[in-house]
Amino acid sequence: MSSQQLIQRFNARTAVIGVMGLGYVGLPLLRTFHAAGFRTMGFDIDPAKVEMLRSGRCYLRHLGDDFIRDMAASGRFEATCDFQRLSEPDAIVICVPTPLGRHAEPDLSFVQQTAEAVARQLRSGQLVVLESTTYPGTTREVVLPILEKAAAGKPTALRCGVDFFLAFSPEREDPGRKSHSTQTIPKLVGGIDAESLAAAVALYEAAVQKVIAVSSAEVAESAKLLENIYRCVNIALVNEMKVLLERLGIDIWEVVDAAATKPFGFQAFYPGPGLGGHCIPIDPFYLTWKAREVGLPTRFIELAGEINQHMPDYVIQRLAGALNGHNKSVKGSRILVLGMAYKPDIDDIRESPSLELIEKLLALQAQVDYNDPHIPQIPQMRRHRLRLKSVDISPAVLAGYDCILIATHHCVYNWQEIADNARLIVDTRGVMRKVPHAPGKVVFA
Repeated sequence: MSSQQLIQRFNARTAVIGVMGLGYVGLPLLRTFHAAGFRTMGFDIDPAKVEMLRSGRCYLRHLGDDFIRDMAASGRFEATCDFQRLSEPDAIVICVPTPLGRHAEPDLSFVQQTAEAVARQLRSGQLVVLESTTYPGTTREVVLPILEKAAAGKPTALRCGVDFFLAFSPEREDPGRKSHSTQTIPKLVGGIDAESLAAAVALYEAAVQKVIAVSSAEVAESAKLLENIYRCVNIALVNEMKVLLERLGIDIWEVVDAAATKPFGFQAFYPGPGLGGHCIPIDPFYLTWKAREVGLPTRFIELAGEINQHMPDYVIQRLAGALNGHNKSVKGSRILVLGMAYKPDIDDIRESPSLELIEKLLALQAQVDYNDPHIPQIPQMRRHRLRLKSVDISPAVLAGYDCILIATHHCVYNWQEIADNARLIVDTRGVMRKVPHAPGKVVFA
């Protein structure tokens, strides 16, 4: 099948779209293609996820079951763990994790394993798109050789740009955001060659409101890194300002709000206890690693990473000082962490600073609990082994802790009730600034 024939199938919505990796990126993307009228297939290695999707249930709580129920009942959606069926979709979109290794080096094992699974079933007329955030060159230097090696071994050799097509299109998901969706967020697309670019643009134009073609996969890969490094650097700036202004007795949140009144030349970023999520804590390291390959330092980016990584330590220092002011030490104190998610009103704890805060408090022999209405228990993770469940809160429960540490500002929290009943509050989000509280009860960190 030629690229023009494939494009015609995308335009007519007769193509089958497969998404590999049904997490925070893959599942909304799958729903977007389904809503556009395509027959869709979801591939994942987790049988529990697949079974939930088949029964119309959603495991991402912030999306809700309605997100999936209509898909399951439509007859145009399948979820499977059977990667031998990867020959069935006309387009395969890869949405797998790209974490860091033990030494902050890129871990592309999920991308490589997924590309190898695709390569084993690769057929003529298929488009493969990588959406996982990675360093510039990954699509061409890592994914393409895997596909080409398999393609050369087919009974009829397959050529990229002629028989199959390959592109990169960075995901831009922001879990919990209401103002934008997968359908409305502009989609960048970069191809390995002109035919691949044309096919990928046609794929996304059939489901997304605006598609922007760029000159290469490397440009698209780099643009994604720039988006997130921009945020990382600016958050580091405001976090460093927070530490400085605290010493000067100045309210950082009021300063940011004041600066944000300027209608041009300034975008507000707010301080916090550290970075979380699947992008900002990780993406800068992908670029700094690639920079070493060409012998160039990335001092500015690395400095921002150092500042943000230090913020949990700063919070613990502030908490220890606050307890000292109440004639208590961290050791033996009962501390309740409010919020495990890395941002408000979602159930995503990937790279959440709350995990590190709890581990640091436990290392100091504090007695630690947490509450998060969106996360009933902390799952096992690659770098964290916290066997904790969310505790219910009430005025009596709040009063029983030596300190309440506000790590995530979920909307469901009754801040006035917390202010009225807690003995001591360490606030990393500035939510208590506008809540009446007794003098000396709240410390901002």
